[in-house]
Amino acid sequence: MFADSAKIYIRSGKGGDGHVSFRREMFVAAGGPDGGDGGKGGDLIFEVDEGLNTLSDFRFTKKYCAGDGESGSKQRCHGKDGEDLVIRVPEGTVIKDTETGKVIADMSHGNRRQIILKGGRGGKGNQHYATPTMQVPKYAQPGQSSRELNVTLELKVIADVGLVGFPNVGKSTLLSRVTNARPKIANYHFTTLNPNLGVVDLEGADGFVIADIPGLIEGASEGIGLGHEFLKHIERTKVIIHMVDAASTEGRDPIEDINTINGELAAYNEELIKRPQVIAANKLDVLYGEEEEQVIQKLKDTFEPQGIKVFPISAVSGKGIKELLYHVREMLDSIDTAPVVFEREYFPEEDTFSNEPYTVEKESENVFVVEGPRIERMLGYTNLDSERGFEFFQRFLKDNGILEELENLGIQEGDTVRMYGLQFDYYK
Repeated sequence: MFADSAKIYIRSGKGGDGHVSFRREMFVAAGGPDGGDGGKGGDLIFEVDEGLNTLSDFRFTKKYCAGDGESGSKQRCHGKDGEDLVIRVPEGTVIKDTETGKVIADMSHGNRRQIILKGGRGGKGNQHYATPTMQVPKYAQPGQSSRELNVTLELKVIADVGLVGFPNVGKSTLLSRVTNARPKIANYHFTTLNPNLGVVDLEGADGFVIADIPGLIEGASEGIGLGHEFLKHIERTKVIIHMVDAASTEGRDPIEDINTINGELAAYNEELIKRPQVIAANKLDVLYGEEEEQVIQKLKDTFEPQGIKVFPISAVSGKGIKELLYHVREMLDSIDTAPVVFEREYFPEEDTFSNEPYTVEKESENVFVVEGPRIERMLGYTNLDSERGFEFFQRFLKDNGILEELENLGIQEGDTVRMYGLQFDYYK
């Protein structure tokens, strides 16, 4: 089953904790600290798989977690690193942060493999904290936490030309005639239920990739009909072929159809309406003589002053198709050849742990409360029972500006500072 969007949860691996231990062996005096470091957590990686063309696999598995690093152990043994997790996606997949909608990565063209979430680094064992004046460190560093995100995957097909229009105007017939694609063709609406791609080969000129976007209708940008599910696939195209039923075989006005679809494109993404367009006036095989000339002239009078050229064609008989395709090739040659790539807007690695928030608040006249992930983590690996450990923690409070914030709130000597169950009297 074709699927072009999915929402999943991803998490990198947590770093292993550093170990606290001391060498105690017979005949070895004052062995000292020998706690090993924790292993690094696994990275969460996305990679392009040429054999995939749908996101259907993500309909069943929604949670992806890399391996955690193992904790260090005694005798300076390093913990095992966590295993990386590689998630394979089809080319053209855009990864977005679900909460903000910002682009994290566009897995297309040159971007074949990207680390989205880096694993947490392993914590240092107590062997690293030994100094001439602190020979028995009873604390080690915890491993860095894992990183997690809820992401949305969107598959946007990679095609030079997008073929749009109302249902049953002959898009699939045209695609089957000009490429080797074999889309389902039938005389009813919404025959095509997913985008079809094909390569157009031109004699004496470069070919191009064309995508048949399933039928749009009025209100598609608001979720009406099937077309709204596939509007995203037009975003990579450089030229739009707007196909209409010029013969009005279903009683619709071709000019109104074009204006309606353009309105839906603009409502979905204003940039789409700025893309170069050409009109393929189809089904002329059912019109004859003056009637055909009148219909085509009316379309030309309406759209060619806007710079949109009109080509009368018959997808069934092949009339006019060659002229249309060579004109599209000329349009592609005249515009920027750079691929349409969605720029990165969200950088998970910039949200570093050193920037984690904390709060400093005055709870009552003589009591102040300091809380936050950074504070809690520091308390976790600092031995406050020792004088050296407490001095180490005080230096941390000073270096991070927490003591300055306490003074700005009016703290006085003898006042109480409370942090996660720990409390002490403040003295300069």
